[in-house]
Amino acid sequence: MIIGYARTSTTDQIAGLEAQLKELEAAQCKKIFQEQVSSVAFRSQLEAALEFAREGDVLVATKLDRLARSVADLMMLIQTLEKKSVGLRILNLGMDTQTPTGKLMLTVLGGVAQFEREIMLERQREGVAKAKVAGKYKGRKPLADELRREVVSLAAGGMAKTHIARQLKIGEASVYRIISATKKGN
Repeated sequence: MIIGYARTSTTDQIAGLEAQLKELEAAQCKKIFQEQVSSVAFRSQLEAALEFAREGDVLVATKLDRLARSVADLMMLIQTLEKKSVGLRILNLGMDTQTPTGKLMLTVLGGVAQFEREIMLERQREGVAKAKVAGKYKGRKPLADELRREVVSLAAGGMAKTHIARQLKIGEASVYRIISATKKGN
C-alpha cells in the first residue's frame, strides 16, 4: 500500500497542506496521514503512519523537510522503515529508498537540508539580535490566561506534563513554566 504523510508547521498554512494532499493523491496514496504541528513537537500522525505501515508498503512525503527535521531524524526514520521492510519516497526529489542510489541520495540531500536549516536559524538569531539592539524586538506573545488556567487545572488533576502539552498543543517548556510560576505565586 502507498501511504502518504503531509505536515505543515502551523494551522495557518492551509494552502500548503492542501497542496501536499493533492500531490499525495496524485501519487496514488491509498491512506494519508496529515497534521499541522512543528517538526520539533511530537508528530502523532507520523507515528500513526509508521505504526500503520506493513511490509511491502511505501511511505510517501512531498518534501524532505515535511518528514524529517535533521539528518539524525531522517536516519532514524529510514531505520524504522527498513526494520518493517517499508520503502520511503520523497516526491519533489524523485527519491526512493527501495534502490541503493535512492538511499545514498536521500542521505546526502538530508545533510544539505540540515545545513540549510542551520544557516537559516543562524540568520534568524542575527536578525533577532539586531532587532533587540534597535528596540524593535517584542518577543513572543504571552499565552492566554484561559490556557494558563487549563494547564494548572490539568496538572492539579494529575495529568502528566507531556500529556498536557500534547493535549493543549503547546510546548512542554511552556507547561513547566506555567506550573512553576503558579507554585511561586502561591
